[in-house]
Amino acid sequence: MNIGFLGLGNLGTPIAENLLQSTQQLYVYNRTATKAQPLADQGAVICASVAELASLSDVVFTLVSDDAALQAVTTGEAGIAANLKKDGVHVSLSTILPATATSLAQLHDEHGSHYIACAILGRPEAARAKKLNLLVSGNTDVLETIKPVLEQCGAANIWAFGPEVGAANVAKLCSNFLIVSAMESMAESIHLARQSGIDAEQLMHMLTQTLFASPVYSTYGNSLLKEAFLTRRFHLKTRPERRNSHQRTILNGKGSTALR
Repeated sequence: MNIGFLGLGNLGTPIAENLLQSTQQLYVYNRTATKAQPLADQGAVICASVAELASLSDVVFTLVSDDAALQAVTTGEAGIAANLKKDGVHVSLSTILPATATSLAQLHDEHGSHYIACAILGRPEAARAKKLNLLVSGNTDVLETIKPVLEQCGAANIWAFGPEVGAANVAKLCSNFLIVSAMESMAESIHLARQSGIDAEQLMHMLTQTLFASPVYSTYGNSLLKEAFLTRRFHLKTRPERRNSHQRTILNGKGSTALR
């Protein structure tokens, strides 16, 4: 299979590098072309447009920031759906609304190609270590065909959520909700510990070795302890009346009690 990859950000780049290790031909495209050059130095072919990438690929992976960005590269005469080979597969790795996945799957059906939702659980370091968890949904026969390629992305596990194409996106949104909830509760606990004179690092070490021994608590708990929350890869979109309290709670890690 000829593989195409669109969207070479912090997470997209290590996934594309994993694919490049396994595939004979990898085509890449990024709006900021300079981000594609390191992959070209490793043997990938840089495409000048989305249409060119789609026309050369049997499977196209996209990892873009949001629903609007995904629709922009998929729809229209210059988009993926109109230019992908017949029976080609578009695998969307983005975190988007289930309704967006459904509409894009219908568009691909009209053009004789396939759309697969493949949401990611894992940060860039997990991609480099090939320890990603991929949540997939869509046509089961197509998924079975491209499963080896999904594994080459750096998947430790592939979790199938059935033929309804938006199901994987629901699962990812549920996962994200739990992560953000954990972050806020940890921020509250760290703030309470510090205000009460307890060693917050000792507290979090105890919790992540006992009741909450999981990557989410250890990784984000460590970031909150260090107040390493200034590098944001994506911004939360909240209602204006909640932005001052809720976003600062999550991003500042100081606990909402201190902000009320």
